[in-house]
Amino acid sequence: MTEREKLLAGEFYNSRDPELLEMYHQAKELLKQWSDESSRNGEEKSRILQKLLGKVGKGVWIEAPFYCDYGKNITIGENTFINANAVFLDCNRIDIGKNVLIGPNVQIYTATHPISASDRINPNPESNQAPYKTKALPVRIGDNCWIGGNTVILPGITIGNNVTVAAGSLVTKDIPNKKLAMGSPARLVRDLER
Repeated sequence: MTEREKLLAGEFYNSRDPELLEMYHQAKELLKQWSDESSRNGEEKSRILQKLLGKVGKGVWIEAPFYCDYGKNITIGENTFINANAVFLDCNRIDIGKNVLIGPNVQIYTATHPISASDRINPNPESNQAPYKTKALPVRIGDNCWIGGNTVILPGITIGNNVTVAAGSLVTKDIPNKKLAMGSPARLVRDLER
């Protein structure tokens, strides 16, 4: 199993693997091209996003700056808007549905590490190995959601369809369809009609 296959399977993987490093460097180059392109040239910005991300639906709008690790593990449905300073650590898949609003400074994490330092730190890493253990769990956001600014979504979380997450929330558990969630950690506040 390659390190990329381990990554996508949610197993511990070597983040310093040459294939993963090449994906990382390619993503950084494309992000720079995208950031440097004028906001007036939407067609070229869209073309670069198509190369950077795994899938980009029609009508997707992403404000700069935008940050990600690999890009290829991100899919975004049509008519989704992502505001400035989004950080998507896409070490595993980040799947975002259609008609989603993502506020400024939203952070989506897929990478995680053992909590205990003795389990997390590799005491004798070889030259091409990371000095710490990492695994990644996918994040999924359904259709018609609104993720408020400064929200953090942790690894392995699934957010259903028609969900609103209030600004400043820390999402530590799955959120079912048609719910309003808020707080740190986020808790379900009430049902939503749609």
